[in-house]
Amino acid sequence: MPSLRTFLRGLGAGLLMGAADVIPGVSGGTIALIVGVYERIIQALHASTSVAAALVQGRWPVARRHLQRMHLGLLLPLATGIVAAIAVGARVLPPLLEAHPAPMRGLFLGLVGASLAIPLLRLSAWRSRYAVLALGAAGVAFLLAGLPTADGGDPALLRVFATAAVAICAMIVPGVSGAFLLEVFGLYTATLDAINARDLVYLATFAAGAAVGLGGFARLLHYVLQHYYDATMAVLIGLIAGALRALWPFLESDRSLRWPTESDPVGLVIILAVGGAAFIGLLIWWGHTREHRGDPAEATAGSRTP
Repeated sequence: MPSLRTFLRGLGAGLLMGAADVIPGVSGGTIALIVGVYERIIQALHASTSVAAALVQGRWPVARRHLQRMHLGLLLPLATGIVAAIAVGARVLPPLLEAHPAPMRGLFLGLVGASLAIPLLRLSAWRSRYAVLALGAAGVAFLLAGLPTADGGDPALLRVFATAAVAICAMIVPGVSGAFLLEVFGLYTATLDAINARDLVYLATFAAGAAVGLGGFARLLHYVLQHYYDATMAVLIGLIAGALRALWPFLESDRSLRWPTESDPVGLVIILAVGGAAFIGLLIWWGHTREHRGDPAEATAGSRTP
């Protein structure tokens, strides 16, 4: 049985990740990295695909062995928090973003920008090839964040399935926003409407596509984290940095960047951005403090999990 502390930590991380996954431009994977559960999530997802394969083959002892590696004490409360936050966030966050776009993006800019420190701290050494990887990833994320969006119409279920398979992969990659990809593919509003209306056919199709996409992509992420850890951290640095474009508080209607004008709430944006960055700084400090006390498994950020 997981301790109450582990349960609450998983639930809290899930609530934060679920809220992030509703917001275009914010990555649930970045939040997982911030709160120190990212690598264990990837390990658990990788183990879950092994469990499924063993069950299909009728290899029960093998399935049981992989099941023990799934961190269920963390994963179950985490999943509960994600589902609850998405259900609430689908109703609360979009209206808030629509009513106060610049201040809200300022807050998210501070939160996500400060989180760059986390993969930076996890690099064992900075090399020129890692800089090339980071710059390339930043360029890709910057271009993706500037894509025009298309939202509208009732999508075909095959399109929902395929889009979910792609978007769920983005949701577990720090710096890449699954909600933003849903916007790009024209399914953001349709998905929120389905959640609010409890459209079970749409949601079941989306869940099936997400399961297929997640199963394959989690194995790839697990492999690169095991064999190319520093290179992966460098790519994550670039993805997070490039994705900051989507969180710039002052955008034109076509998502092009602009400088603030006298009518923009610049002061409030700065205050919220600094506050968000300070909050992440406190999380990183707390994680280092726990690590130095000899409790790396509970470290929030800045520690490298093998």
